[in-house]
Amino acid sequence: MAKATLLILKLLMILICAGWITLWILKPTQLWTKKWHTAEDSARTTVFGYYGLNFVVYTFPVIALAAIGFVYLDLQSRESRRRQARRSASVLSNPLVVNSYLGVLSALEILAVSLFFLYLAWTFYVHISNDFEKMVPAKSLKSYSTISNAGKKMTPAESLKLNTRQFKFLRVATRFGLLAEACLALLLLPVLRGMALFRFVGVQFEASVRYHVWLGTAMIFFATFHGVSTLIVWGIKDQIQDEIGKWQKTGRIYLAGEIALVTGLVIWITSLPPIRRKRFEIFYYTHHLYIVFLLFFLFHGGDRHFYMVFGGVFLFGLDKLLRIIQSRPQTCILSARVFPCKAIELVVAKDPGLKYAPTSIIFMKIPSISRFQWHSFSITSSSNIDDNTMSVIIKCGGWWTNSLSDIIHAELDSGSNQMKCIPIAIEGPYGPASLDFLSYDSLLLVAGGVGITPFLSILQEITSTQSSIRYRFPRRIELIYIMKKSQDICLLNPILHLLQNQSAEQWHLKLKVFVTQEEECGATIRDLLNEFCQVQVVNFASKCLNYAANGLENLLWMAAMAGLSSVMFLVFLSSLNHAFLPSQDKSSKEKSPSWVADILLICSFIIAILCSTIVAIVLRWRKLRREIPPVSQKEGKAKEGLMDTRGTALEEHEIHFEGRPNFQDIFSKFPKETGGSNIGVLVCGPETMKESVASICSQTSHCCNMGNDQKRKSHFSFHSLNFTL
Repeated sequence: MAKATLLILKLLMILICAGWITLWILKPTQLWTKKWHTAEDSARTTVFGYYGLNFVVYTFPVIALAAIGFVYLDLQSRESRRRQARRSASVLSNPLVVNSYLGVLSALEILAVSLFFLYLAWTFYVHISNDFEKMVPAKSLKSYSTISNAGKKMTPAESLKLNTRQFKFLRVATRFGLLAEACLALLLLPVLRGMALFRFVGVQFEASVRYHVWLGTAMIFFATFHGVSTLIVWGIKDQIQDEIGKWQKTGRIYLAGEIALVTGLVIWITSLPPIRRKRFEIFYYTHHLYIVFLLFFLFHGGDRHFYMVFGGVFLFGLDKLLRIIQSRPQTCILSARVFPCKAIELVVAKDPGLKYAPTSIIFMKIPSISRFQWHSFSITSSSNIDDNTMSVIIKCGGWWTNSLSDIIHAELDSGSNQMKCIPIAIEGPYGPASLDFLSYDSLLLVAGGVGITPFLSILQEITSTQSSIRYRFPRRIELIYIMKKSQDICLLNPILHLLQNQSAEQWHLKLKVFVTQEEECGATIRDLLNEFCQVQVVNFASKCLNYAANGLENLLWMAAMAGLSSVMFLVFLSSLNHAFLPSQDKSSKEKSPSWVADILLICSFIIAILCSTIVAIVLRWRKLRREIPPVSQKEGKAKEGLMDTRGTALEEHEIHFEGRPNFQDIFSKFPKETGGSNIGVLVCGPETMKESVASICSQTSHCCNMGNDQKRKSHFSFHSLNFTL
């Protein structure tokens, strides 16, 4: 029964997605235009009007896809708990192109990008062909202008009296604006967190952010060409002063478009890597100008064009408010452990019922440092081991992390018995819907620097479920840990007991450490752990600890909220339009300014989202009162003292100095050592390291001579993990 339901839901999502894509493909054609005008005329006499038709056809499919997808993921997660199969290798998801600018691209990603650009070329060609077929000859512009002055509406080209070449250039510029609109329709979908659509195809939020970057760059390029080219035409006709400040009563509002373009350029420029990495605060705050950008895009394009992109905007607004509610009320930091390598492990309280998959991330806000900034970190603990707490390791480097380090060191230096309470807001965790991505014959984990953090949770998760018959985890795991300085080895502290209490053969774990910026000194892993084993601990006061982090709401709840919000929006939109706009009949002489319909759309959206927010707040308050138990500080106390490095198993692992690992050699030997034909490769660290590993994984299939002298085909499946966004 469950399988049949999953199949029906999957087919329904495919049909909705295919229908929405077909709609976009047909929209530029004359056939669709004629049919659509007829449909709008018929809808004007109904309760919901033309705006209801636009919302249902253009916007609602995206919301419906999200709601059905959440139901599908909920059923899928329940089914995966009952059975878990070995993960099969996928050629489409493996690296095909490795480029220092584009990064690592799979065949599936290249196919999707190619189809999107093919659509852009198609829609541009169809629009331009139709425009040029209906083009008015230059010699007739003057007489046509006279007719227009007699009572007919003039087009921008007619009012400017353009010649043929200028008219063509202006039409090309106008159609580039539609290409920017297509990019905007998808722009916000990759950055959804709680309502992430990309989870339906196995892509996590932190990995889909780069799609947002690609779409944003393409949108700004098309929008800039659209705006600058229009200004050039105005300049040629000496009409810039007359046109640039116009706020028309109907049609395109030029001033709104100029404001939207300037805002978009500011957002894009401040998000470039040099600014984002070195001046994160500038990037963070200017990115919130998206509200201004979307508002003036609506005024510039009008409500009909806005419905085309409204699906992503609607889900993003709902997702944003629900995330704010989920991060309330605040909890506090229970304890902190300070490592010698300028890293800090924070321990926070969580509800025992909160379960998360390894590689999950959380967003944290510490109001005493910044009341607005959220930063993402990988969870290093396992919810199967730590019922009441979860941990993150933070490498200090920027202003925010250094401020946190200063607070903790100030508490250490004070020597006070009464440590202060540090409130903290937590959003998430966000992670994979299942553990299928670990279901390989063998695993090869490659970590660089603080990129070790996702693997700490993976190794603890696998250890905690070794005796479970429900999960089928790898028989052998090899961890390649690359670091600049040997003191970074202290980050292995959370899994030290795994490395030393069992032999590599018994637990099938092999550690290879590579120290790249230090010369060979003859030290072993045990020697380095003994040298950098001093861990300073701070246990904070818990006076403000009334609630623990309890995570996201369940998927069915999210689906219900998406459906409820869309229905309320349609009801409020219809009510406001009937109350404030005159008859929608085309024969009506009384016409309202186009921006009035835009304002009503905004008001309907705000009211619908606020009503959904109130419902969410009430339900969460009842849940907190009924389900969340009080938290004791004793549960989060960190252990004092040194790391225990006793045990003989540490001698089984390797350490290398003065050089980077030879991945070609590692990848050629690993299948022979493990005997596994289906090997998962998980990489987290610098982009150059990911590209090196991906290059080798792109040559995945090769024959390896196994111990029984038989040849088996080994396949490396590449997965890139991100510990920062």
